[in-house]
Amino acid sequence: MTPAEKKLWQYLRRQQLDGAHFRKQAPVGRFILDFLWVKAKLVVEVDGDSHASSAEYDAERTRWLNEQKDCRVIRFTNAEILHNVEAVVEEIREALKQ
Repeated sequence: MTPAEKKLWQYLRRQQLDGAHFRKQAPVGRFILDFLWVKAKLVVEVDGDSHASSAEYDAERTRWLNEQKDCRVIRFTNAEILHNVEAVVEEIREALKQ
């Protein structure tokens, strides 16, 4: 896991976020998802510097998750997590309510 993923995992593990049971590095189809709450089909992806060059791949992956697995995908950058993790956690909390 990247430093940003590790930092976010501290908030998601052990059902700390409103009782949601997130799995890390969850395999779904041919993809490995950063974080997944199976019950709500909510995927949380952490985009590092390498994602800038893989926007097309990320879009294809998100489309597949939406269409084939009926998952919602939300994305955050490393910088967002490392510099303002509380806001990221709040946005995830709001997504859990939907």
